[in-house]
Amino acid sequence: MERSLETQVSQAVDAWLRWLPRWEPATHHGRVAPCRRCFGSPVLSAAGLGSDVPHGVQHGLSTRIKTIVDHAVGDYTARNLPMLQAELDQQAARNRARSYRPAEGLDPEFEGLPLDPEPAPGAPFLFTIAGLAEQSDADVPALPPLSDDAKAALRQELGLADDYANMIGREVCSILLHHRLRIQAAVTTYVEPQISAMLDELSRSLDDPFGIPPDQGATPL
Repeated sequence: MERSLETQVSQAVDAWLRWLPRWEPATHHGRVAPCRRCFGSPVLSAAGLGSDVPHGVQHGLSTRIKTIVDHAVGDYTARNLPMLQAELDQQAARNRARSYRPAEGLDPEFEGLPLDPEPAPGAPFLFTIAGLAEQSDADVPALPPLSDDAKAALRQELGLADDYANMIGREVCSILLHHRLRIQAAVTTYVEPQISAMLDELSRSLDDPFGIPPDQGATPL
């Protein structure tokens, strides 16, 4: 029997809670562009993960919830939208033909993130993972063009799929409201102490930028 939406959301939150104790703050420089999946996400708002929560913590949950919505929309499409399903099947077959697929099979904490770090000014990369993936994609023949009538029908089915995705998204957000307390409790237990430790370390560094112990300072005149 297919799992209910409530069960799927509960299991996704459970999986995120099992992962959260392994989370550590990133030590590299931050992202320049906001994550399109997480920035302003109603899912994160429903879960109580505001802008004061590190992006890595947010992303692990938003990706798991997105998978639930994607599967629901996929089932709806397979049952009701034959033209869109045929187009998706062709695209999936084309993707499988690529020799290099670095964005597939990633853990939820990394899915949808940029494949390469932000380049340092004046120090370009010799090559990038995204560039290699684009080169591999260019080697695969493009899908055949659609007629104007087919394009119009496909746009109509895409609109129906979007409407269904929005409906499922609203239901998921409503369900997430019931998990806010345990989500926020986990953030308090595993995330906030690490952030506080980082702020304390930063404060000590700013107070003593040269690392000179107080008893070894300059002798007053």
